[in-house]
Amino acid sequence: MSSLGVFLSIIAALSVGAMSPGPSFVMVSKIAISRSRMDGLAAALGMGIGGIGFSILALAGLTALLTQFGWLYIALKIAGGIYLAYIAYKIWRGASEPIEIGKAAADRSALTRSFATAFLTQISNPKTIVVYASIFAALLPKTIPIELFIAIPIGVFLVEAGWYTIVALAFSAQHPRRLYLKAKAWIDRAAGAVMAGLGLRLVVSGVTGR
Repeated sequence: MSSLGVFLSIIAALSVGAMSPGPSFVMVSKIAISRSRMDGLAAALGMGIGGIGFSILALAGLTALLTQFGWLYIALKIAGGIYLAYIAYKIWRGASEPIEIGKAAADRSALTRSFATAFLTQISNPKTIVVYASIFAALLPKTIPIELFIAIPIGVFLVEAGWYTIVALAFSAQHPRRLYLKAKAWIDRAAGAVMAGLGLRLVVSGVTGR
């Protein structure tokens, strides 16, 4: 298979994974709907940068390190689960607090916070690097051409940032926002519960070794 064929196959596989519901989707949609469109786009950028990090780690073969040292992988899963649980707690605690949508758009610190929150949510799940590595191992040739080393991280960024940009634009539209303001407490608690469940699942899988 040509380098272009390999690249397109990897990007297609990763696109399906990026669109699967998970903590990243919950976080970006929550940021976009409750803060501002710019915050949602900052979060999408954070997801893209996180994707670059995972792709570089997978290309560097560091997944083999996690496989060899099982305790490290377990520790990362537990730490990631605890972080997601912490985010869930913050979302739940703020469910009853009123907000003024749109103010964050002119606040650089708020945009930075949205970016950082999304980035940390993205990298908090070490299973993602295993998914990346599995796809790479299945589709990459034994000797990886230099153009793929350059093109794959760029492609991963476009997939992750592109998909979550769509999510941010959709959830920052006026109609979703009006619905959110009417049922903020319930929506926030539901988002917090989902995030807590995902975090708990990550911790349990780390403890049980599954």
